[in-house]
Amino acid sequence: MGGFETLDVGGNAVRLYVAGEFAAGAPGVVVLHAWWGLNEDAVAYAERLAAAGFAVTAPDMFGGQVATTLEDAERLSGAAESPDTDPSVESIALAAVDDLARRLGPTSRIGVLGFSFGAAYATLIPAERDRLEASVVYYGVYTGPHIENSSAAVLGHFAESDQFESDEGIAELEASLRSAGREVTIHRYPGTGHWFAEPSRDAYRSEAADLAFELTVAFLEKHLGSGKDT
Repeated sequence: MGGFETLDVGGNAVRLYVAGEFAAGAPGVVVLHAWWGLNEDAVAYAERLAAAGFAVTAPDMFGGQVATTLEDAERLSGAAESPDTDPSVESIALAAVDDLARRLGPTSRIGVLGFSFGAAYATLIPAERDRLEASVVYYGVYTGPHIENSSAAVLGHFAESDQFESDEGIAELEASLRSAGREVTIHRYPGTGHWFAEPSRDAYRSEAADLAFELTVAFLEKHLGSGKDT
């Protein structure tokens, strides 16, 4: 089992969940939570990735607050992305990447994975950290100039019917990544909606979630290597 440590972000103390074996050169993954905050679903996913052989960290981007309702989640995510909030969500995510790179050393290969709210940052920050070689996004779309500023491979998991992410938006993400010359694989899961991979949500669908996890592990092992070999 992992546990919580403290991550320094510009002089601010941020909770960081840490799981797995942190051997030099091991593959590492930063997990970015959904707009619910760093809840049990996010921690359990980090643990599952660690059990698959990755060194995993998951920063708390909401200052210890966790939402269970849509209203609270919208409030928390909005406050976190306010220009007045310090540290910013982006700075926390970047600090987590830098911290993981330091822990694992210069030969390690690192990726980032995000759920919904966190998926936007999993798409954005590879443009700012070239150590990131792989990005996994669960039902979250964010396009823009940053797409062309990274070569990280992308794996996307999207629902069949999603109230937050349109078919057009998903297609735009895939097209922009391909246009930038980046490797991208998009999976759609029949009979699912947003949050299908998060056990605490009514939308959770275990078969789709398990398949998405298996595909994620295979993708990360392809691009980062297997921790079982270190």
